[in-house]
Amino acid sequence: MQENRCDPKRVIEEIKDSPHQKVKVAITDMDGILRGKYIHKDKFLSAAEGGFGFCNVIFGWDCADICYENTEYTGWHSGYPDASAVIDLTTYRKIPWENDQPFFLGHFEESAGNPLAVCPRQLLRSAVQRAESLGYTAKFALEFEWFNFKETPQSLAEKGHSNFEPLTPGMFGYSILRSSLNNDYFTAIMDDLLAFDVPVEGLHTETGPGVYEAAIMNSDPLEAADRAVLFKTGVKEIGYRHEVMPTFMAKWNPKLPGCSGHIHQSIWDHSGDQNLFYAGNDEFKMSDAFRHYLAGQMHCIPEILPFLAPNVNSYKRLVEGLWAPTRVTWGVDNRTVAFRVIPGSSKSTRLETRVGGSDVNPYLAIAATLQSGIYGIDRKIDLETNPIRGNGYEARDATRLPKNLYEASVALSKSEVARELFGGTFVDHFVHTRIWEWEQSQKSVTSWELERYFEII
Repeated sequence: MQENRCDPKRVIEEIKDSPHQKVKVAITDMDGILRGKYIHKDKFLSAAEGGFGFCNVIFGWDCADICYENTEYTGWHSGYPDASAVIDLTTYRKIPWENDQPFFLGHFEESAGNPLAVCPRQLLRSAVQRAESLGYTAKFALEFEWFNFKETPQSLAEKGHSNFEPLTPGMFGYSILRSSLNNDYFTAIMDDLLAFDVPVEGLHTETGPGVYEAAIMNSDPLEAADRAVLFKTGVKEIGYRHEVMPTFMAKWNPKLPGCSGHIHQSIWDHSGDQNLFYAGNDEFKMSDAFRHYLAGQMHCIPEILPFLAPNVNSYKRLVEGLWAPTRVTWGVDNRTVAFRVIPGSSKSTRLETRVGGSDVNPYLAIAATLQSGIYGIDRKIDLETNPIRGNGYEARDATRLPKNLYEASVALSKSEVARELFGGTFVDHFVHTRIWEWEQSQKSVTSWELERYFEII
Protein backbone atom coordinates (compact mmCIF):
# COMPACT_ATOMS: atom_id res chain seq x y z
CA MET A 1 0.00 0.00 0.00
CA GLN A 2 1.39 3.40 -0.95
CA GLU A 3 2.71 5.25 2.07
CA ASN A 4 0.27 7.49 3.97
CA ARG A 5 -2.77 6.24 2.00
CA CYS A 6 -4.87 5.43 5.08
CA ASP A 7 -4.22 8.75 6.86
CA PRO A 8 -6.40 11.47 5.26
CA LYS A 9 -4.48 14.30 6.95
CA ARG A 10 -1.17 13.07 5.59
CA VAL A 11 -2.75 12.56 2.15
CA ILE A 12 -3.85 16.19 2.08
CA GLU A 13 -0.41 17.36 3.17
CA GLU A 14 1.25 15.25 0.48
CA ILE A 15 -1.01 16.72 -2.21
CA LYS A 16 -0.27 20.23 -0.96
CA ASP A 17 3.46 19.52 -1.19
CA SER A 18 3.20 17.73 -4.55
CA PRO A 19 4.87 19.35 -7.58
CA HIS A 20 1.79 18.32 -9.59
CA GLN A 21 -0.69 21.13 -10.12
CA LYS A 22 -3.56 18.81 -11.00
CA VAL A 23 -5.23 15.72 -9.57
CA LYS A 24 -7.04 12.95 -11.44
CA VAL A 25 -10.36 11.75 -9.99
CA ALA A 26 -12.78 9.09 -11.21
CA ILE A 27 -16.12 7.46 -10.39
CA THR A 28 -17.36 4.14 -11.75
CA ASP A 29 -20.58 4.08 -13.79
CA MET A 30 -23.23 1.35 -14.00
CA ASP A 31 -21.10 -0.71 -16.41
CA GLY A 32 -17.94 -0.57 -14.31
CA ILE A 33 -16.33 2.03 -16.56
CA LEU A 34 -14.27 4.74 -14.90
CA ARG A 35 -15.56 8.23 -15.68
CA GLY A 36 -13.38 11.06 -14.47
CA LYS A 37 -11.44 14.25 -14.99
CA TYR A 38 -8.36 16.22 -14.02
CA ILE A 39 -8.97 19.03 -11.55
CA HIS A 40 -6.68 21.79 -10.34
CA LYS A 41 -4.90 21.13 -7.07
CA ASP A 42 -6.71 24.00 -5.33
CA LYS A 43 -10.09 22.68 -6.43
CA PHE A 44 -9.13 19.22 -5.22
CA LEU A 45 -8.19 20.52 -1.77
CA SER A 46 -11.59 22.21 -1.56
CA ALA A 47 -13.42 19.15 -2.91
CA ALA A 48 -11.61 16.84 -0.49
CA GLU A 49 -13.35 18.66 2.33
CA GLY A 50 -16.80 19.41 0.90
CA GLY A 51 -17.19 17.37 -2.28
CA PHE A 52 -17.71 18.74 -5.77
CA GLY A 53 -20.29 18.71 -8.53
CA PHE A 54 -20.09 15.93 -11.12
CA CYS A 55 -22.68 15.57 -13.87
CA ASN A 56 -25.04 12.73 -12.95
CA VAL A 57 -25.28 11.66 -16.58
CA ILE A 58 -22.70 8.96 -15.82
CA PHE A 59 -25.60 7.01 -14.27
CA GLY A 60 -27.91 8.10 -17.06
CA TRP A 61 -26.20 6.76 -20.16
CA ASP A 62 -24.88 3.45 -21.44
CA CYS A 63 -21.34 2.35 -22.27
CA ALA A 64 -21.60 4.11 -25.65
CA ASP A 65 -22.69 7.43 -24.05
CA ILE A 66 -26.24 7.04 -25.37
CA CYS A 67 -28.71 8.42 -22.82
CA TYR A 68 -31.22 6.01 -21.34
CA GLU A 69 -34.82 6.79 -22.18
CA ASN A 70 -36.39 4.52 -19.57
CA THR A 71 -34.88 5.56 -16.22
CA GLU A 72 -36.18 7.88 -13.51
CA TYR A 73 -33.00 8.88 -11.68
CA THR A 74 -31.82 11.27 -14.36
CA GLY A 75 -32.59 12.07 -17.98
CA TRP A 76 -33.86 14.78 -20.28
CA HIS A 77 -36.72 15.19 -17.80
CA SER A 78 -34.27 16.24 -15.05
CA GLY A 79 -31.85 18.27 -17.18
CA TYR A 80 -28.86 16.13 -16.12
CA PRO A 81 -27.82 18.22 -13.10
CA ASP A 82 -24.67 17.81 -11.04
CA ALA A 83 -24.60 15.24 -8.29
CA SER A 84 -22.52 15.56 -5.15
CA ALA A 85 -19.27 13.65 -5.67
CA VAL A 86 -17.22 12.66 -2.64
CA ILE A 87 -13.51 11.89 -2.93
CA ASP A 88 -12.39 8.86 -0.91
CA LEU A 89 -8.97 9.91 0.38
CA THR A 90 -8.09 6.31 1.29
CA THR A 91 -7.97 5.48 -2.44
CA TYR A 92 -4.97 7.77 -3.01
CA ARG A 93 -2.57 6.42 -5.59
CA LYS A 94 0.12 7.69 -7.92
CA ILE A 95 -0.09 6.69 -11.57
CA PRO A 96 3.42 5.47 -12.48
CA TRP A 97 2.86 5.74 -16.26
CA GLU A 98 1.78 9.39 -15.81
CA ASN A 99 4.85 10.59 -13.92
CA ASP A 100 3.29 9.70 -10.55
CA GLN A 101 0.18 11.74 -11.21
CA PRO A 102 -2.01 11.81 -8.02
CA PHE A 103 -5.22 9.84 -8.43
CA PHE A 104 -8.36 9.23 -6.34
CA LEU A 105 -11.61 7.31 -6.61
CA GLY A 106 -14.94 8.63 -5.40
CA HIS A 107 -18.68 8.03 -5.23
CA PHE A 108 -21.92 10.01 -5.21
CA GLU A 109 -24.06 11.19 -2.31
CA GLU A 110 -27.73 12.14 -2.30
CA SER A 111 -26.95 14.67 0.41
CA ALA A 112 -24.23 15.09 3.01
CA GLY A 113 -23.59 11.68 4.55
CA ASN A 114 -26.45 10.00 2.64
CA PRO A 115 -25.39 7.67 -0.18
CA LEU A 116 -26.88 7.96 -3.65
CA ALA A 117 -28.94 4.79 -4.03
CA VAL A 118 -27.96 4.13 -7.67
CA CYS A 119 -24.19 4.50 -7.16
CA PRO A 120 -22.43 1.10 -7.51
CA ARG A 121 -19.59 1.93 -5.12
CA GLN A 122 -22.09 3.06 -2.52
CA LEU A 123 -24.02 -0.19 -2.98
CA LEU A 124 -20.91 -2.15 -2.06
CA ARG A 125 -20.15 0.14 0.88
CA SER A 126 -23.65 -0.59 2.20
CA ALA A 127 -23.07 -4.34 1.79
CA VAL A 128 -19.83 -4.12 3.77
CA GLN A 129 -21.54 -2.11 6.51
CA ARG A 130 -24.28 -4.73 6.79
CA ALA A 131 -21.74 -7.54 7.09
CA GLU A 132 -19.83 -5.63 9.75
CA SER A 133 -23.02 -4.88 11.69
CA LEU A 134 -23.53 -8.64 11.95
CA GLY A 135 -19.99 -9.13 13.24
CA TYR A 136 -18.33 -10.26 10.01
CA THR A 137 -15.38 -9.05 8.02
CA ALA A 138 -14.74 -10.36 4.53
CA LYS A 139 -11.80 -10.97 2.24
CA PHE A 140 -12.23 -10.89 -1.52
CA ALA A 141 -10.05 -11.23 -4.58
CA LEU A 142 -10.88 -11.16 -8.29
CA GLU A 143 -9.11 -12.86 -11.15
CA PHE A 144 -9.59 -11.91 -14.78
CA GLU A 145 -8.95 -13.47 -18.16
CA TRP A 146 -8.66 -11.18 -21.15
CA PHE A 147 -7.54 -11.29 -24.78
CA ASN A 148 -4.83 -9.03 -26.21
CA PHE A 149 -4.48 -7.83 -29.79
CA LYS A 150 -1.91 -5.99 -31.90
CA GLU A 151 -4.33 -3.12 -32.39
CA THR A 152 -4.95 0.49 -31.40
CA PRO A 153 -8.24 2.37 -31.07
CA GLN A 154 -7.58 3.82 -34.51
CA SER A 155 -6.84 0.49 -36.22
CA LEU A 156 -9.86 -1.06 -34.49
CA ALA A 157 -12.12 1.65 -35.95
CA GLU A 158 -10.55 1.40 -39.41
CA LYS A 159 -11.13 -2.37 -39.45
CA GLY A 160 -14.74 -1.96 -38.43
CA HIS A 161 -14.13 -3.99 -35.27
CA SER A 162 -13.27 -7.13 -37.21
CA ASN A 163 -10.22 -9.14 -38.31
CA PHE A 164 -8.29 -8.45 -35.13
CA GLU A 165 -4.67 -9.60 -34.97
CA PRO A 166 -3.99 -11.57 -31.75
CA LEU A 167 -0.89 -10.70 -29.75
CA THR A 168 0.28 -14.32 -30.11
CA PRO A 169 -1.10 -17.22 -32.18
CA GLY A 170 -2.47 -20.56 -31.11
CA MET A 171 -3.60 -22.21 -27.89
CA PHE A 172 -0.82 -22.17 -25.32
CA GLY A 173 -1.95 -21.95 -21.67
CA TYR A 174 0.54 -21.53 -18.83
CA SER A 175 3.26 -21.00 -21.40
CA ILE A 176 6.65 -19.84 -20.17
CA LEU A 177 7.70 -19.59 -23.81
CA ARG A 178 4.80 -17.33 -24.90
CA SER A 179 5.20 -15.04 -21.90
CA SER A 180 8.68 -14.20 -23.17
CA LEU A 181 7.07 -12.67 -26.24
CA ASN A 182 5.93 -9.07 -25.65
CA ASN A 183 7.68 -9.36 -22.32
CA ASP A 184 7.87 -5.58 -21.88
CA TYR A 185 4.06 -5.46 -21.85
CA PHE A 186 3.77 -8.58 -19.71
CA THR A 187 6.26 -7.23 -17.18
CA ALA A 188 4.71 -3.75 -17.13
CA ILE A 189 1.40 -5.24 -16.05
CA MET A 190 3.06 -6.75 -12.98
CA ASP A 191 5.45 -3.94 -12.12
CA ASP A 192 3.45 -0.82 -13.02
CA LEU A 193 0.28 -2.08 -11.40
CA LEU A 194 2.19 -2.93 -8.23
CA ALA A 195 3.49 0.64 -8.17
CA PHE A 196 -0.12 1.75 -8.68
CA ASP A 197 -1.08 -0.22 -5.55
CA VAL A 198 -2.91 -2.89 -7.52
CA PRO A 199 -0.79 -5.95 -6.59
CA VAL A 200 -1.07 -8.83 -9.05
CA GLU A 201 -0.54 -12.15 -7.28
CA GLY A 202 -0.07 -14.19 -10.46
CA LEU A 203 -0.02 -13.65 -14.23
CA HIS A 204 0.15 -16.27 -16.97
CA THR A 205 -0.95 -17.05 -20.51
CA GLU A 206 -4.29 -18.84 -20.88
CA THR A 207 -5.73 -21.14 -23.52
CA GLY A 208 -6.36 -19.06 -26.61
CA PRO A 209 -4.53 -16.67 -28.95
CA GLY A 210 -3.13 -13.75 -26.99
CA VAL A 211 -5.08 -14.44 -23.80
CA TYR A 212 -3.72 -13.78 -20.29
CA GLU A 213 -5.06 -14.44 -16.81
CA ALA A 214 -4.22 -12.44 -13.70
CA ALA A 215 -5.12 -12.92 -10.06
CA ILE A 216 -5.27 -9.78 -7.92
CA MET A 217 -4.14 -10.03 -4.33
CA ASN A 218 -6.93 -10.35 -1.76
CA SER A 219 -8.13 -7.52 0.49
CA ASP A 220 -11.31 -6.22 2.07
CA PRO A 221 -14.34 -6.09 -0.29
CA LEU A 222 -14.22 -2.38 -1.13
CA GLU A 223 -10.48 -2.37 -1.72
CA ALA A 224 -10.83 -5.55 -3.80
CA ALA A 225 -13.40 -3.85 -6.03
CA ASP A 226 -11.29 -0.69 -6.30
CA ARG A 227 -8.29 -2.79 -7.30
CA ALA A 228 -10.34 -4.72 -9.87
CA VAL A 229 -11.68 -1.57 -11.52
CA LEU A 230 -8.22 -0.02 -11.58
CA PHE A 231 -6.70 -3.27 -12.86
CA LYS A 232 -8.91 -3.30 -15.94
CA THR A 233 -8.35 0.37 -16.70
CA GLY A 234 -4.66 0.11 -15.86
CA VAL A 235 -4.12 -2.84 -18.22
CA LYS A 236 -5.81 -0.89 -21.00
CA GLU A 237 -3.66 2.19 -20.40
CA ILE A 238 -0.50 0.10 -20.21
CA GLY A 239 -1.63 -1.63 -23.40
CA TYR A 240 -1.93 1.71 -25.19
CA ARG A 241 1.74 2.39 -24.42
CA HIS A 242 2.74 -0.93 -26.02
CA GLU A 243 0.31 -0.73 -28.97
CA VAL A 244 -1.69 -3.59 -27.49
CA MET A 245 -5.49 -3.58 -27.31
CA PRO A 246 -6.83 -5.65 -24.40
CA THR A 247 -10.48 -6.67 -24.27
CA PHE A 248 -12.43 -7.74 -21.20
CA MET A 249 -15.47 -8.81 -23.21
CA ALA A 250 -16.98 -11.99 -21.80
CA LYS A 251 -16.92 -13.67 -25.22
CA TRP A 252 -15.37 -12.19 -28.33
CA ASN A 253 -15.15 -15.30 -30.51
CA PRO A 254 -17.67 -18.19 -30.63
CA LYS A 255 -14.89 -20.71 -31.30
CA LEU A 256 -12.83 -19.79 -28.24
CA PRO A 257 -13.44 -19.94 -24.49
CA GLY A 258 -14.85 -16.85 -22.86
CA CYS A 259 -13.14 -14.61 -20.33
CA SER A 260 -13.91 -15.23 -16.68
CA GLY A 261 -14.09 -12.85 -13.74
CA HIS A 262 -13.97 -15.31 -10.86
CA ILE A 263 -14.54 -14.08 -7.31
CA HIS A 264 -12.67 -15.60 -4.37
CA GLN A 265 -14.11 -14.87 -0.94
CA SER A 266 -14.13 -15.84 2.70
CA ILE A 267 -15.84 -14.54 5.84
CA TRP A 268 -13.89 -13.85 9.03
CA ASP A 269 -14.75 -12.80 12.56
CA HIS A 270 -14.94 -9.14 13.51
CA SER A 271 -11.25 -8.99 14.39
CA GLY A 272 -10.25 -10.60 11.09
CA ASP A 273 -8.29 -13.30 12.90
CA GLN A 274 -10.55 -16.35 12.45
CA ASN A 275 -11.71 -17.71 9.10
CA LEU A 276 -15.35 -18.59 9.75
CA PHE A 277 -15.43 -20.81 6.66
CA TYR A 278 -12.88 -23.25 8.08
CA ALA A 279 -13.72 -26.40 10.03
CA GLY A 280 -10.77 -28.73 10.53
CA ASN A 281 -12.92 -31.75 11.39
CA ASP A 282 -15.12 -31.53 8.27
CA GLU A 283 -14.48 -33.66 5.19
CA PHE A 284 -14.27 -30.57 2.98
CA LYS A 285 -13.01 -28.20 5.74
CA MET A 286 -16.41 -26.44 5.51
CA SER A 287 -17.97 -24.90 8.59
CA ASP A 288 -21.73 -24.52 9.03
CA ALA A 289 -21.31 -20.81 8.25
CA PHE A 290 -19.58 -21.69 4.98
CA ARG A 291 -22.42 -24.03 4.02
CA HIS A 292 -25.05 -21.41 4.82
CA TYR A 293 -23.09 -18.76 2.89
CA LEU A 294 -22.82 -21.01 -0.16
CA ALA A 295 -26.50 -21.96 0.11
CA GLY A 296 -27.40 -18.26 0.21
CA GLN A 297 -25.58 -17.60 -3.05
CA MET A 298 -27.11 -20.66 -4.69
CA HIS A 299 -30.56 -19.52 -3.56
CA CYS A 300 -30.14 -15.94 -4.81
CA ILE A 301 -28.07 -16.28 -7.98
CA PRO A 302 -30.91 -17.10 -10.43
CA GLU A 303 -32.67 -13.88 -9.34
CA ILE A 304 -29.65 -11.57 -9.29
CA LEU A 305 -27.67 -12.85 -12.26
CA PRO A 306 -27.30 -9.43 -14.00
CA PHE A 307 -24.98 -8.40 -11.15
CA LEU A 308 -22.58 -11.09 -12.43
CA ALA A 309 -23.60 -11.24 -16.10
CA PRO A 310 -24.47 -7.62 -16.90
CA ASN A 311 -24.29 -7.51 -20.70
CA VAL A 312 -25.88 -9.13 -23.72
CA ASN A 313 -22.51 -10.65 -24.51
CA SER A 314 -22.16 -12.14 -20.99
CA TYR A 315 -24.58 -14.93 -21.85
CA LYS A 316 -22.56 -16.00 -24.90
CA ARG A 317 -19.94 -17.14 -22.38
CA LEU A 318 -22.36 -19.14 -20.21
CA VAL A 319 -22.47 -22.21 -22.44
CA GLU A 320 -21.69 -25.83 -21.74
CA GLY A 321 -18.22 -27.23 -22.12
CA LEU A 322 -16.29 -23.95 -22.24
CA TRP A 323 -15.28 -23.48 -18.58
CA ALA A 324 -18.33 -21.40 -17.62
CA PRO A 325 -21.29 -22.65 -15.56
CA THR A 326 -24.83 -22.94 -16.89
CA ARG A 327 -26.56 -24.31 -13.77
CA VAL A 328 -26.58 -23.65 -10.03
CA THR A 329 -24.10 -26.30 -8.92
CA TRP A 330 -21.25 -26.61 -6.44
CA GLY A 331 -18.29 -28.89 -6.02
CA VAL A 332 -15.02 -29.30 -4.20
CA ASP A 333 -12.08 -28.06 -6.29
CA ASN A 334 -14.22 -28.60 -9.39
CA ARG A 335 -13.94 -26.13 -12.26
CA THR A 336 -17.07 -27.32 -14.10
CA VAL A 337 -19.50 -25.93 -11.49
CA ALA A 338 -20.83 -22.50 -10.58
CA PHE A 339 -19.42 -22.52 -7.05
CA ARG A 340 -16.03 -24.07 -6.35
CA VAL A 341 -15.26 -24.84 -2.73
CA ILE A 342 -11.52 -24.61 -2.11
CA PRO A 343 -10.62 -26.52 1.06
CA GLY A 344 -7.35 -25.62 2.66
CA SER A 345 -5.88 -24.32 5.86
CA SER A 346 -7.52 -21.97 8.34
CA LYS A 347 -6.07 -19.15 6.25
CA SER A 348 -6.88 -20.34 2.72
CA THR A 349 -10.27 -22.13 2.83
CA ARG A 350 -12.56 -20.09 0.59
CA LEU A 351 -15.28 -20.03 -2.05
CA GLU A 352 -14.75 -19.26 -5.73
CA THR A 353 -17.87 -17.96 -7.47
CA ARG A 354 -17.29 -18.82 -11.13
CA VAL A 355 -20.41 -17.35 -12.73
CA GLY A 356 -19.11 -13.88 -13.57
CA GLY A 357 -17.17 -12.94 -16.68
CA SER A 358 -14.40 -10.40 -17.00
CA ASP A 359 -17.04 -7.86 -18.06
CA VAL A 360 -18.43 -7.53 -14.52
CA ASN A 361 -18.73 -4.25 -12.68
CA PRO A 362 -16.62 -5.32 -9.66
CA TYR A 363 -18.62 -3.22 -7.18
CA LEU A 364 -21.88 -4.90 -8.20
CA ALA A 365 -20.40 -8.40 -8.44
CA ILE A 366 -18.84 -8.26 -4.98
CA ALA A 367 -21.92 -6.62 -3.46
CA ALA A 368 -24.08 -9.40 -4.92
CA THR A 369 -21.92 -12.28 -3.70
CA LEU A 370 -21.35 -10.78 -0.25
CA GLN A 371 -24.97 -9.85 0.36
CA SER A 372 -26.40 -13.15 -0.88
CA GLY A 373 -23.86 -15.13 1.13
CA ILE A 374 -24.56 -13.21 4.33
CA TYR A 375 -28.26 -13.64 3.58
CA GLY A 376 -27.69 -17.39 3.70
CA ILE A 377 -25.82 -17.21 7.01
CA ASP A 378 -28.36 -14.88 8.57
CA ARG A 379 -31.27 -17.18 7.65
CA LYS A 380 -29.32 -20.40 8.14
CA ILE A 381 -30.27 -21.63 4.67
CA ASP A 382 -29.41 -25.29 4.30
CA LEU A 383 -27.12 -26.57 1.58
CA GLU A 384 -29.58 -29.09 0.16
CA THR A 385 -27.52 -30.59 -2.66
CA ASN A 386 -24.42 -32.72 -2.63
CA PRO A 387 -21.19 -31.58 -4.29
CA ILE A 388 -20.86 -32.41 -7.96
CA ARG A 389 -18.19 -35.01 -8.59
CA GLY A 390 -16.99 -34.98 -12.17
CA ASN A 391 -18.71 -33.10 -14.98
CA GLY A 392 -20.99 -30.36 -13.66
CA TYR A 393 -22.64 -29.96 -17.06
CA GLU A 394 -24.30 -33.35 -16.56
CA ALA A 395 -26.26 -32.15 -13.50
CA ARG A 396 -29.53 -31.83 -15.41
CA ASP A 397 -31.63 -31.61 -12.25
CA ALA A 398 -29.83 -28.46 -11.09
CA THR A 399 -31.50 -25.08 -11.57
CA ARG A 400 -30.72 -23.57 -14.99
CA LEU A 401 -29.40 -20.02 -14.98
CA PRO A 402 -31.35 -17.50 -17.10
CA LYS A 403 -30.28 -17.82 -20.72
CA ASN A 404 -30.07 -14.16 -21.76
CA LEU A 405 -29.94 -10.65 -20.35
CA TYR A 406 -33.65 -10.01 -20.85
CA GLU A 407 -34.71 -13.17 -19.03
CA ALA A 408 -32.26 -12.43 -16.20
CA SER A 409 -33.39 -8.80 -15.91
CA VAL A 410 -37.05 -9.77 -15.68
CA ALA A 411 -36.18 -12.23 -12.91
CA LEU A 412 -34.28 -9.48 -11.09
CA SER A 413 -37.18 -7.04 -11.42
CA LYS A 414 -39.52 -9.56 -9.76
CA SER A 415 -37.11 -10.60 -7.02
CA GLU A 416 -38.19 -9.77 -3.49
CA VAL A 417 -34.84 -10.86 -2.08
CA ALA A 418 -32.99 -8.49 -4.45
CA ARG A 419 -35.11 -5.58 -3.24
CA GLU A 420 -34.46 -6.58 0.35
CA LEU A 421 -30.69 -6.78 -0.15
CA PHE A 422 -30.07 -3.90 -2.57
CA GLY A 423 -33.09 -1.63 -2.24
CA GLY A 424 -35.89 -1.02 -4.69
CA THR A 425 -34.40 2.20 -6.03
CA PHE A 426 -31.19 0.53 -7.13
CA VAL A 427 -32.90 -2.59 -8.45
CA ASP A 428 -35.36 -0.60 -10.56
CA HIS A 429 -32.64 1.64 -12.00
CA PHE A 430 -30.30 -1.25 -12.72
CA VAL A 431 -33.04 -3.34 -14.32
CA HIS A 432 -34.00 -0.44 -16.60
CA THR A 433 -30.37 -0.05 -17.70
CA ARG A 434 -30.11 -3.78 -18.49
CA ILE A 435 -33.42 -3.84 -20.36
CA TRP A 436 -32.14 -0.84 -22.31
CA GLU A 437 -28.97 -2.77 -23.18
CA TRP A 438 -31.05 -5.73 -24.36
CA GLU A 439 -33.28 -3.50 -26.49
CA GLN A 440 -30.25 -1.90 -28.17
CA SER A 441 -29.00 -5.36 -29.13
CA GLN A 442 -32.35 -6.27 -30.66
CA LYS A 443 -32.09 -3.30 -33.04
CA SER A 444 -28.75 -4.52 -34.37
CA VAL A 445 -28.18 -6.53 -37.54
CA THR A 446 -25.28 -8.83 -36.78
CA SER A 447 -22.63 -10.29 -39.05
CA TRP A 448 -24.11 -13.73 -38.25
CA GLU A 449 -27.46 -12.64 -39.70
CA LEU A 450 -25.83 -11.22 -42.83
CA GLU A 451 -23.80 -14.36 -43.43
CA ARG A 452 -26.78 -16.61 -42.82
CA TYR A 453 -29.61 -14.80 -44.61
CA PHE A 454 -28.26 -12.20 -47.08
CA GLU A 455 -27.92 -14.45 -50.11
CA ILE A 456 -29.99 -17.53 -49.29
CA ILE A 457 -33.26 -16.22 -47.90
